[in-house]
Amino acid sequence: MQIISSQEHQVYPIIFPTSYGPLGTFNFFIINDGESLSLIDAGINHEGCWDFFNIVLAERGYKLSDIDRIILTHHHEDHVGLLKRILAVKDIPIYAHPLAISRLAMDADFFHMRYQFFNDLYAEMDCLQDAQPRLEKLRQTLKELDEKRLMANYIPIQAGDIVSGLEVIETPGHSPDSISLYDKERKWLFTGDLVLKESSTNAIIDPDQNGVRLKSVVQQRQSLTKCAEIDALLVFPGHRNIIENHKQLINQKLESMNRKAERMLALLAKQSQTASSLAKQYYKSKYNTEFSLVMSEIIGYLDYLEDNQLVIKEKIDGVWIYSLAQQIQEEAIPEG
Repeated sequence: MQIISSQEHQVYPIIFPTSYGPLGTFNFFIINDGESLSLIDAGINHEGCWDFFNIVLAERGYKLSDIDRIILTHHHEDHVGLLKRILAVKDIPIYAHPLAISRLAMDADFFHMRYQFFNDLYAEMDCLQDAQPRLEKLRQTLKELDEKRLMANYIPIQAGDIVSGLEVIETPGHSPDSISLYDKERKWLFTGDLVLKESSTNAIIDPDQNGVRLKSVVQQRQSLTKCAEIDALLVFPGHRNIIENHKQLINQKLESMNRKAERMLALLAKQSQTASSLAKQYYKSKYNTEFSLVMSEIIGYLDYLEDNQLVIKEKIDGVWIYSLAQQIQEEAIPEG
């Protein structure tokens, strides 16, 4: 297992392989800062991942009881999966963004609001019938709040806070609570799922605490741009390989986002349409097999294009219809 060292600091990457989709691996990291031991993220809830984690600890001469803190980049299940197992051994403080804490603690009011948010959203986007399997999962979550609730010693962290020498940088988009952690002295940057080599820009729609839709693609672009400005020698992502050329990679991702936006504009140039009809045209069979992610992507891009005054929308019979903005339509008409 690779060890990355600088002065008295060491990073022990835990790279657990998976055949699930394009993810390749589930990554989390042990950091020895010379005085204490931190765990960044906590893998997936899988017996093999649990065994793998304990093997890595033992190989480095550590036990679970040696870990002083856990820092979470965001609340998704493939980053918090081993928390219950770890906390059953030792009550370790968990540092996380406040928006992650309400989700991990399964706040009942929030999750009921979130269910209604998605029900209303899918109705407005003309895909309520197609969304039923997704909504059923959300209803099942409401029934399992007590079972899934993770009570712990949470310590909220936000932009500018320093935890074990790591500066907290808020980088929402993939998730509202996403943060990155920066070791300025060693130029190490832990980005969760913000910057991944072999994946899309993976912005995911979610409501804020008040039920207002967050503009995930807008946020993701801002977070990627912020990350590109950071002087980092190594970027430690949530999946696959450690990254050495993050600025180049981010520029490629932003260019890819631009091309995706242009292709959506080209489809809207042919006819005004709903988000779901655009999703079916753009993603074809993936609309059915990856419904939630596909609709997140389409809605996020439509929000981004609307913010940039490239599309407009009109609600007809409770459904949003998207069209090219007037000035874009005029520019598309050839002279002659």
